[in-house]
Amino acid sequence: MRLWTLHPRYLDPAGLVALWREALLARAVLRGETRGYRHHPQLQRFQSVELPADAIECYLATVLAEADARGYSFDRSKVQPVIQPIRIACTEGQLAHEWLHLRRKLSARNPAQHERWRDVGLPDAHPMFDIGPGPVEPWERGVDR
Repeated sequence: MRLWTLHPRYLDPAGLVALWREALLARAVLRGETRGYRHHPQLQRFQSVELPADAIECYLATVLAEADARGYSFDRSKVQPVIQPIRIACTEGQLAHEWLHLRRKLSARNPAQHERWRDVGLPDAHPMFDIGPGPVEPWERGVDR
């Protein structure tokens, strides 16, 4: 499961579809509708806010908006209206880590998309994340600290 900090505009088609599925799974976990993935590190920042289920709805709304902008037909009925936007703090180090991770994926899976974003230093974040200084987040796995 990867719930990207970076804006979904940077994802290739396969990445955006995967994000949609994984965010829907995350929502089921946060709602207590499934027993698996309850302790997945990608969920920690959503679990840290007062209303985790509302936070994932905010996240999903942006993924759906990106799908709409691309002309994809994701099922709109799966996303609840966002009444009060939720903000979550995240670090520049996390955003940079994910950007490197995505660029590696794109170089192998979608060279044209990789080339499109070649000159981007640090990408825009998903709009629910407030980016501030700091290293890779403690919940990120597979990082030498």
